[in-house]
Order: sequence, then structure tokens, then C-alpha cells
Amino acid sequence: MAEYGVHENLRKLEVTGVSCQEVYVKLLHQYRDILGLWQPDLGPYGGLLNVVVDGFFIIGWMYLPPHDPHVDEPMRLKPVFRIHLMEKKAATVECMYGPKGPHSGQIQMDKKNEFCTKCLQTDYHRMSGGRQEEFRTWLRDDLGRTLDDIFHEHMQELILMKFIYICQYDNCLTYRRIYHPPNRPDDLLRPGFFKGTYGSHGLEIVMLSFHGTLAKATKITGDPNVPAGQPTLEIDLTRPVRLPVLEHLRNIEELSRLIMDIHEQINRAQRLAGSDEEEAAAGVQGEEPMQEESPPPKPKDRQVDVQGDVQPPEQQAFALPEEVLARNEDYPRSCKMCFFGTGLIAGHGFSSPERTPGLFILFDDDRFGFIWLELRSFSLYSRMRDRFQNSQPPSLEAFEEMLKAMQLWTT
Repeated sequence: MAEYGVHENLRKLEVTGVSCQEVYVKLLHQYRDILGLWQPDLGPYGGLLNVVVDGFFIIGWMYLPPHDPHVDEPMRLKPVFRIHLMEKKAATVECMYGPKGPHSGQIQMDKKNEFCTKCLQTDYHRMSGGRQEEFRTWLRDDLGRTLDDIFHEHMQELILMKFIYICQYDNCLTYRRIYHPPNRPDDLLRPGFFKGTYGSHGLEIVMLSFHGTLAKATKITGDPNVPAGQPTLEIDLTRPVRLPVLEHLRNIEELSRLIMDIHEQINRAQRLAGSDEEEAAAGVQGEEPMQEESPPPKPKDRQVDVQGDVQPPEQQAFALPEEVLARNEDYPRSCKMCFFGTGLIAGHGFSSPERTPGLFILFDDDRFGFIWLELRSFSLYSRMRDRFQNSQPPSLEAFEEMLKAMQLWTT
């Protein structure tokens, strides 16, 4: 109970002849290293797996986003494998994939932060109607769509490609450990996992983390353009943006001017900093360089009045410019604050990646958005409210190293 949260009546084990000590030694302690959060090696698509103790079982749950574009709905959980010690003197691993129920599998942990699963009965994955029936079932269960839907949306090639890619891994799959981002008292909002809209790619999972004056949203699931593990958003918390009045905000040119002015200020500051470094390296003597204007301080998400009472930040009216496409029109019509940021875009196969300017909008403690200026599109993100055990990083350095490693996994 103290180590693994097992609260079941242990007398249930007497029926099977398995002792508490055997459950502890051969199940819980033996497989303790796979508890926590993991990202499957599914090429650009990634994913989120949570391995937990559930009664006298250890279960690996795959987290699937809600059906597009319902970003505020809860995550969908799908069991991938389970381990138990009910009738035998050794733990049994079962694969849960496919329509025919649990069947024999294996788990192997070769490295400290990596493990592999293997199905020993892949015929359990097959359906009587062949791949076509499997494709239809996958469309309905994982994407909430039908063949008619994707033909109507002209997305059949993209979705079929994803299905074929995932099917290559229905026998063996590798998982790498990931951590929940650490929380600091001065963070703009509580870091964590969010679901976001990505146009024709549907809903994807990102991880929001804070790094001093920079916030990052890293893809936990991805797509063939920008794969999982890449920093999809970077937000400069020293560059707040005060929105124009609502009637001007509806004009994309007004918003574009605001964003591009800040973008040019940043580029100019970087050029001046580079010039100063070159002069210092060359030992150039002369006039002192112009002192760059210090960036504005990071705004707080709360303000204190003269009596010392904590006041909520002033709400700003918000509406998307008419030229900006939103997958989900059910976004908040007011926000707490906005910041300059950049979003990562790329061609198919992560070709020619570049960071493009945009606007980060903080709606409340559980929702934020991003306007991709160049793409003329809007992504809405909503917090995953699931609780994750065994997911905290051992140190801040370990979390930073994990982020670096994630970028390398898919490049």
C-alpha cells in the first residue's frame, strides 16, 4: 500500500494460492521500473502511455485525444498490455491489442529509461474482414470518423498513411520514458499536458513547460510535417502583447503589424548583440556600443493592489480575425494576456523546418491558443485533467536532458 497504492482486500489472493509476498516480489517490485509515463516509438506520430498499478494488475494505458475538434472533452484510454500474478508463480504479460481479448505477450527492459513490448499471438490482432475492416474500425475508434468522412475532407491519403505506419508496429514496440514538467511558483500557469487542434492533422497532445523567460509546448504526438518530440511553440514571456480594440482585432493586418513589429525588434536586438560580440572578439576599440533597451519584466498572472489584496488580471476582449481559420469555433471570447511567440512549421517529412511568428493567447488556467500568422490558422489547447503517478523528473537537469533527447528521437 505504501509503495504502490494497492488498497484491495489481500484476502482475494487466498483463492488463487498466491501470497502477498509473491505479488510484491514477482509483480510489483519486478516491474517497478516501467511505472510512469512513456512515449512509443511510432515515428512522427509518437503517443502517450501511462503504466499504473491497478489493483493486482499493472496496466499500460494509451492516451488518445478526443475526437476532432472537441478539444475540451476528456481523453480516451485504451489498454495496450497488462501484467498479473493470479494463477501462476511467475508474472504473466498479456497483449491487449485487437478485438479478440487478452493474449500472450512479453516485456523486456534493456535500458534504464526504455522498454519493449512484443506480442506472441498477432493473429489475435486480425479481423475476419481483413485490413479493410481493421481500417474502418481504427477510423471509428481512434479518429471518430468513417470512410465517407475522409473522402469528403480529401484527407484519405494522409490518414491511410498513418494507419499503414501504425500497423507495422502491432508486433513489437519500443517505449521511452518521459516526465511531467516541473512546476515552479512563478510560472505563468501550471505546466502539464494539453490537447490542441492542428488543422487537417486533427487533435494532438503537447507538453507545456517553462524555462525562465521562455515557455515551450513540445509535441507528445505529432504528424508527418512536424513529428512528436519537436518544440511546436516557443513563447517569449518578456514580450507581452496588448490587443487592439475588438473591431480592429478582427482585421488580420492590424494584428500582423503588432506581431511583426515585435519580431523586427527581436531581430534587431539579436543583430546588435552579434555585432557587439564580433567587436569584442576582434578587440575593436572605440565608442561604447549603444546599450540595448532591457526587455520588459515578465508579467504576473495576478496583480496586487495598494491594500495588498490579490486581484485577477484584467480581462481583454478577444475574437479571431476574420481571415484566420479555426478548427474549433468554440473558443473563449476573453483572455487574460497575450505574448509574442513562434510556431514550428515544416514540409512533409519534417523538411525545411522554420519558426514563424505568431500570437500566444492565455485564456484561463486550463486553456490557451496560438495564432499562426503565416498559416492564417488558430490552434486551441485544453488541459488534460488526468493525474499521473510516478511521472515527476528526478531533477530539473533530467527533465532538460529528456527534452533534448525527444528532439533526436524523430530526426
